Amino acid sequence: MLFRSGIKATLSINGSVCDVYPRLAGAAHEAGWEFMGHAQVQRPMHLIEDQRAEMRACIDSITRLTGKRPRGWLGPGLTETFDTPDHLAAEGFEYVADWVLDDQPQEIETTHGPLVTLPYSVELNDIPMMMVQHHSARELYDRTMGQFTRLYAEGEQSARVMGIAVHPYITGVPHRIGYFERLLDEIRLQPGVLFWTGDQILDWYRGARPAR
Repeated sequence: MLFRSGIKATLSINGSVCDVYPRLAGAAHEAGWEFMGHAQVQRPMHLIEDQRAEMRACIDSITRLTGKRPRGWLGPGLTETFDTPDHLAAEGFEYVADWVLDDQPQEIETTHGPLVTLPYSVELNDIPMMMVQHHSARELYDRTMGQFTRLYAEGEQSARVMGIAVHPYITGVPHRIGYFERLLDEIRLQPGVLFWTGDQILDWYRGARPAR
């Protein structure tokens, strides 16, 4: 669906996937997807003794495969400690998606300069929706379209960002994928809608902010 529509996704990926499954990760890179750091291996950040070493390992693995350093970060399970934003900024990350904001980017201060938080969703997210709440396959379509309708109307006055978090092993199964395809088809027909990666949203946000 994404290939057919020309939509480039932001891929939250463990750095180890680039090392162990280079053909899989390489296909996403060839499709023009953005790679967003998701730790080197899948484990909670508060259980990692040296977070910065973990971040550097993830950066190195993604950069080796893509030739481009990741600009964004999503912690495994959205986990952080009080020091994580400081570590991210110190390691050169420019945005983080752990702070589940509603519909507009924000900037937070760290000990190593500002870090932008981009909207990420646990409402339009197939893990809590399907695996935890056990909704029917149609729920992703209904909930996403309901949120889109509201944000699209509000976007006439001020731009809105709507993230949709999906996983191939959940939304990609036969009884769910059709609803995902349908919602993307309907959303992209609306005037003024853009499908942007995280780094595109980041660049737009920085460019749109009034100069300090």
